[in-house]
Amino acid sequence: MSTFVFTDFLLLLHNMKLTKQEVEHIATLARLELTEKEKEKFAEQLSAILGYFKELQKVDLSKVEPTAQVTGLENVTRPDEVKKCDEETMKKLVAAAPERIDNLVKVKAVFE
Repeated sequence: MSTFVFTDFLLLLHNMKLTKQEVEHIATLARLELTEKEKEKFAEQLSAILGYFKELQKVDLSKVEPTAQVTGLENVTRPDEVKKCDEETMKKLVAAAPERIDNLVKVKAVFE
C-alpha cells in the first residue's frame, strides 16, 4: 500500500474534490471504518477544508517571520529529587505493582 505524503496533499489541493477512493485511503491510514454514507459526507467536508487551504495559500507571507509560538510562555522544569521512604512503605508499593522483579517494579519498555 502506498503512503500518503505531502505531495499527495498538494495534489488534493489542486483537484479540490476528494474521490470516494481517496476518502477510503485516508480512513485506512487513520484506521477508521466508514459507512458508504460517511464516505460521501467526509468527501464533501474534507474537500471543503482543502478549499480553505487553497484560499490560505493566496495570503502573502513574505514579510512574516517564521514562528513556533507567540505567547512567550516557556516550559518550567525542576530537578528530580529522590525522596526516601521507610522500608515497609516501599515493600507495600512494590507489592501493589502488577509485575515486579525483586524490589523493583517491572514496567513495559518505553524505547525499543
